Amino acid sequence: MIRLNVNGKPGDIDVAKDTPLLWALRDVLNMTGTKFGCGAGLCGACTIQIDGQPTRSCITPVSAAVGKRVTTIEAIGATPAGRKVQAAWLALNVPQCGYCQSGQIMSASALLAANAKPSDADIDSAMAGNICRCGTYPRIRAAIKKAAGVPETEA
Repeated sequence: MIRLNVNGKPGDIDVAKDTPLLWALRDVLNMTGTKFGCGAGLCGACTIQIDGQPTRSCITPVSAAVGKRVTTIEAIGATPAGRKVQAAWLALNVPQCGYCQSGQIMSASALLAANAKPSDADIDSAMAGNICRCGTYPRIRAAIKKAAGVPETEA
């Protein structure tokens, strides 16, 4: 048994310690908001937060999350940054197909929790590796700026 704290709720799960956290979340805890994309940590669809840091859950073993706070898309709206990001995403109609959006939101909310007024360079750095096959990058950037209260013309 492995003890995890997921979205503020501690609990035990019966998986091998090297099981990817993504599969523990999706298949054992039935939290399907975190998506499988590439399986190699390259696309960002599986991004969650561990102790507030964006983490690719498809390549992170459950053992790496023991004793830490795991936050998924299901609970990010309970955080101040997550609330702002989700509201901005809705206001600007960011998603197209939506598949990558949970990972995008998790990375964006981690950025805003650490940096309330990010520059374009900060946004580029934080969002690097979160791939959107539909190309909604301009709307993603605009939503991050809206959530941060930064006018879109500011860098």
